[in-house]
Amino acid sequence: MNIPILKNHASVRNFTRRIVDETIIKDIFEATIRASNTGNMQLYSVILSTQPKIKNELLPLHFNQKMVQEAPLVFTFCADVNRFSQWCRQRGTEPCYDNFLWFSTALVDTVLAAENAALAAESKGLGICFLGTTMYNAEEISKVLNLPQGVVPVVTMAAGYPEEQPTGELTERLPFEAVVHFEKYRQYTPEQIDEYYSEIENLDKMKQFVADNKLANLAEVFTQVRYTAKDGATFSKKYLDFVKKSFRIE
Repeated sequence: MNIPILKNHASVRNFTRRIVDETIIKDIFEATIRASNTGNMQLYSVILSTQPKIKNELLPLHFNQKMVQEAPLVFTFCADVNRFSQWCRQRGTEPCYDNFLWFSTALVDTVLAAENAALAAESKGLGICFLGTTMYNAEEISKVLNLPQGVVPVVTMAAGYPEEQPTGELTERLPFEAVVHFEKYRQYTPEQIDEYYSEIENLDKMKQFVADNKLANLAEVFTQVRYTAKDGATFSKKYLDFVKKSFRIE
């Protein structure tokens, strides 16, 4: 994997109808399973959806984002202690992975695997987009995908050949200094917060975003429109309740 691919990543939301060759899909999965993981337990599973029927069932659960239908490949990455636990039982020992620690462990394994898959897909000329809606409707998605107890959806990735290659400037990111700490975490001063967020806040499109929502600043757009306290509380409870039920967490 070369550095330019990493530094020039851009999400793709519109895909052609071109079929992705099976050898490319195999390469993606081979890269996926080489991801770092905890204790070489690989506490994740990946479900690849390509059939219109399944994708149509997933569509409303991802808030009708059309890429779920249009992308030839829709990957659902799941935290999975079911497989490892089944192996333990078949070898005569009782697994102990139905708790919050091991859900968190599986969550890390899953995200690492998902990123490997994304990098592999992009290296083959595919475009990708992660869908954060997976956690919002995890229980419903699990029913569509027939997930057993101990398997919880974490994130979804749409992939395929881009309808148009991303052009122009990359999506804004905070500067290096804002996210990197050396030796120990350093708390931010008010002046540093202003400096680090000023470039994003002063983009024309962000100013227009604020104006369209009739709010005072970009932070208000995030807290009052995009990711509200009400939605956060609702979906947090919904996801936590499902995780607790699936992982038997008391």
